Amino acid sequence: MQRHDPQIRHFASDNYAGAHPEVLAAIADANGGHQVNYGGDVYTERLHEIIRDQFGQHAGVFPVFNGTGANVVALTSMLPRWGGVIAASTAHINTDENAAPERIGGIKLLTVDTPDGKLTPELIDLQAGGRGDEHRAEPLVVSITQSTELGTVYTPDELRAICDHAHSLGMRVHVDGSRIGNAAASLGVSLRELTTRAGVDILSLGGTKNGLLYGEAVVVLSPEASVGLPYLRKYMMQLSSKMRFASAQLIALYEGDLWLRSARHANAMSARLRATLDDAIAAGAAPGLRFTQPTQVNSLFAVLPAEATARLRETHHFYDWNSSAGEVRWMTSFDTTEADVDQFAADIIASLS
Repeated sequence: MQRHDPQIRHFASDNYAGAHPEVLAAIADANGGHQVNYGGDVYTERLHEIIRDQFGQHAGVFPVFNGTGANVVALTSMLPRWGGVIAASTAHINTDENAAPERIGGIKLLTVDTPDGKLTPELIDLQAGGRGDEHRAEPLVVSITQSTELGTVYTPDELRAICDHAHSLGMRVHVDGSRIGNAAASLGVSLRELTTRAGVDILSLGGTKNGLLYGEAVVVLSPEASVGLPYLRKYMMQLSSKMRFASAQLIALYEGDLWLRSARHANAMSARLRATLDDAIAAGAAPGLRFTQPTQVNSLFAVLPAEATARLRETHHFYDWNSSAGEVRWMTSFDTTEADVDQFAADIIASLS
């Protein structure tokens, strides 16, 4: 019995969306009969081929349950016990994964404040000192988020500069790619251009935010950058016994262009919302509304008066980003419609009057 209205969509998170119909069909197709467990199935075998097609012949893939698991397993495999990870202070591994990197992975996070969520070689250098100093966690990995938690994207040239700089200092590079599809769609480039060709060593490949029921993957692009990952995946409780269902979903997303179609659509819906509200601001119809970041992917960051936020929340779900500044975040997904966007925009404008 359905307990919700499937016509209602909110703008709080792309995780609010259900699973894409093509993903659900892939799960159904993988069901029935028996397949070898723990990754010995034909679906996981096919997933390895697809990942090599997307990222290069040296790429290896390890499906996991969720993004936190992907990040912690990947980073732990890249570090000795005394290692540290340089990341933006707004990075998901620092702000939204409880203390999983620290408590489960035993990882010291070395954070850097950034205006737009993006690291640069110069910002990395703020935390890159102390190598060889036994009194300090040794910075050995740079972790970047693509797209960032602030909805900004790294270009291939920016990624290449970071990877070249990190490698010159003896560090490896990890990408938290929970929304890498949105970044690639925004830039009009391939997944390989944003990873392997830029020099990235290990990728947490997103799925859930782009239409999967559950599931992400750790993709090892530089085999020498990771040690013991199969064992770490097990003892960190990220090894699925019925892995065929995770792999079948990832196949559905990445074998063809579903990842790109879904990401393009989500991005386009955010762009539509931004354009409508920018027009309202220009016309004086949205007093007190302003945006704090460029809208490059499927997220918008805006400031509006507290009373307007309260009125809008009577009918719509969304999250505060910086409550002290009145900043909120709005997100679109693969199933957001133009009608959803237009109604939300109208409601935002009405809340400001």
